[in-house]
Amino acid sequence: MIQVNKITINELEEKASALGVNLPIEQTRAWADYQATIPGRSAWGCVEVARDGEVVALASLFDYETHGYHYLRSAHGPVWVAERDEALEAEALEALAAYVRGADKKVAFARLAVAGELECAQPVLSTRPYNQTVVIDLAGGTEEDILGRMKPRGRRDVRKALRESPATCADETELAAKSFAEYYDVMVETGKRDDFVPAPCSDYEDMIRILGPEHCRVYAGRIDGRVVTWSIVTVSGTRAVRYYGASRSESMRQHVTDKLVLFECVDLFQNKGCADYDMMGIGSDFAPELMGLNEFKTKFAKNGVVDVAPDRDLPIKKTFYKALQAAKKLRDRT
Repeated sequence: MIQVNKITINELEEKASALGVNLPIEQTRAWADYQATIPGRSAWGCVEVARDGEVVALASLFDYETHGYHYLRSAHGPVWVAERDEALEAEALEALAAYVRGADKKVAFARLAVAGELECAQPVLSTRPYNQTVVIDLAGGTEEDILGRMKPRGRRDVRKALRESPATCADETELAAKSFAEYYDVMVETGKRDDFVPAPCSDYEDMIRILGPEHCRVYAGRIDGRVVTWSIVTVSGTRAVRYYGASRSESMRQHVTDKLVLFECVDLFQNKGCADYDMMGIGSDFAPELMGLNEFKTKFAKNGVVDVAPDRDLPIKKTFYKALQAAKKLRDRT
């Protein structure tokens, strides 16, 4: 029998530690503190999903208020402790929906990481979910260890950058924490080139400040003292994630970002205790709109492509959710 029980964020972290689970950064207290500073978001609570008294999954949930309604989000959650199959996942999600429905009448749906194509879950109304990512194995931690596990194209590009690029790479977390302005200027240029609008500079500053140096690092490559490429990397336990990155167009042919990624890999293993480095999402048949990321990301690990559970929506107010779907279809046609 599946049961859903309310727990605190401290209990979630303690249970995960006791069970040997490395939590995604989004399921930690540090992330909860950061999310609480973003307008329209607030911590809703944490839950454990148990089967016959044994924990099978954990989740930290946040309330998002948008367009006059509320939904819950658990990024990369639930975190599964037990081996899941579609039957267990479906039963757990249905129990979670019933729990949320009884606990909070205003929640329209919950956006969760759902591996199976289940009847109880729907494609997301917004955002761009992905079901594959690239994870770089950092074992050994030397440049040659990392290069040896890259695709030939990756080794060629990185070695060329090491030979020819004048960029110097460094962990600039302390510098970026004082002012993110020069890094943000690179993001603005990247947005214009790649056709997206960056979040306000203050969002990146808040992330760096609130997560703190234990959970958030900023790496940068400079040429003649000027930032030409950078990454914001989150760290949770032994897993690092390249959360954001930006580069100047003028330096792309020099593969300066390739040089920076190698530097990050070595530093994350040797100085931060990380075992792997997630490049955070690539394109697939599930997410064809992200295919443009594949050429850059996949070259860093010849065996690094892994499947992940994509975001899907779990309707709580089913009639209201159908109305939201109808409104989305209308918008998409206009």
